[in-house]
Amino acid sequence: MIDIPGLPVPDAGPIFDTALLVHVAAGITSVVAGLVAMLSRKGGTWHVRAGRTFLGGLVALFVTMSVMAVIRWPATVHLVVLGAVALTAGVAGWRNRRRHGSDAAHLVLMSVAYVAMLTAFYVDNGPHLPLWERLPDWSFWFLPTLVGLPLVVAAVRRRRPPRDAHPGRRASTPP
Repeated sequence: MIDIPGLPVPDAGPIFDTALLVHVAAGITSVVAGLVAMLSRKGGTWHVRAGRTFLGGLVALFVTMSVMAVIRWPATVHLVVLGAVALTAGVAGWRNRRRHGSDAAHLVLMSVAYVAMLTAFYVDNGPHLPLWERLPDWSFWFLPTLVGLPLVVAAVRRRRPPRDAHPGRRASTPP
């Protein structure tokens, strides 16, 4: 085991080390790009570019995670599941947008990808992070969702089309 600023890293050879280096870079890129996409004007240049970067980062995360999982199987099977959820939701969210699907579906799918990505990080690294190490291990599975879910619900509600001012009335028809 190698200790890199508090995080134990298995000494699993040069292929693992290279995959880990690319994985960390892709993870940081995805976290930042996801935040930029969330905070920028929807449909604008920043949002679109950041969204594509986020999805590209997810693909790189999944590929490098697959390499590392093969080397450390079965200890990392749970991370494979989280990676598959993140990538599937991200690709589905991207396809939803490309096919002019609903804004709510796009927002929810991309948010699921982001939360699954963060969950994988915290499940794997949370017990070794300062302050986070005080939390029980099971909490790392739920904290990203507990924080993300209310934010996603609020975002979907904020972007919902306005309701009719008089929902009980029917539109009058000409005589």
